[in-house]
Amino acid sequence: MTNISDLQKNTTQVDGLSNHEIMRLILLSITLTSFIVFSYFLAVMLSVCFTNTVARQEVRYILFTHMLVIDSVYLLFSLFLFLASYYPTKYPAPFCYIFVVVSSTSLKITSYNLAIMSLERYITICFPLRHREICTLQRMGIAIAIIWALELLPNVADFFVLTLTAEKTFFARIVICSRSSFIVASVQDTIRLASHASTFYLVGLIIILTYIKIMLVAFRVDSRKSSASKAGRTIVLHAIQLLLCMMAYSYSIVEIIFKNYINLLPVINFSFFMCLPRFLSPFIYGIRDELFRKQIKKFTVCDFKKHSLK
Repeated sequence: MTNISDLQKNTTQVDGLSNHEIMRLILLSITLTSFIVFSYFLAVMLSVCFTNTVARQEVRYILFTHMLVIDSVYLLFSLFLFLASYYPTKYPAPFCYIFVVVSSTSLKITSYNLAIMSLERYITICFPLRHREICTLQRMGIAIAIIWALELLPNVADFFVLTLTAEKTFFARIVICSRSSFIVASVQDTIRLASHASTFYLVGLIIILTYIKIMLVAFRVDSRKSSASKAGRTIVLHAIQLLLCMMAYSYSIVEIIFKNYINLLPVINFSFFMCLPRFLSPFIYGIRDELFRKQIKKFTVCDFKKHSLK
């Protein structure tokens, strides 16, 4: 009887592991398929951004283009890091460190880009006569340079800690491409946590304040169809997108909740907390914006007609 029960237990464990593996492969297949669809949709939107005269001259479209490019870089580098850890393969440490730095930097730059987009909407509604004067292409370029500098500073500090603490031959090693491979001192986790927290609170504060200001204007105008009300809804979307972006930082919480599904955690983290927010934002803005909606329809219809004629 003992042998039979042990056999049943082992069979159940094997079946459980196989079920987890099947679920993991399904999630991975869905994510990769979504990645391909997103890449096509992104290519269409970027072609609009770079070929349309209005999109190349207006600040809000340039900021949106910047966000699309950054999200694309983040997804490509994160996909490589995910596959490198999912199927453990060792690479030169400098090569992996560059991927880790670019991935972490682009993740936070998206959040700051949302803050600048919210400020641009705030100026449009609250200072319409001075919008052209304040929101110039030169100032927009300076703003983008500032957020890049802000996000590179924590990585510079992390690099100094790594070079001062690690062995001199550390960057000559062959390592697995993951963030944990480059943690050699507890202060690095402190720097990372402080960077994530400051990003969330600063961007969240900007979004909340701009929303309040815009909605006050909307109430004064007293029209649901006013541009202020539309801008308020855009700010709400920015806030939702910020929360989705910040979900990438909640991996430790997910690890506690799904501790019984440890084999699925890397796929769940990559699919739902890294990829999903980036997949949603282009669709949301592309469908809501009249310029992109018309151009996307034009591109997709033309492509469909070409394929049907072939």
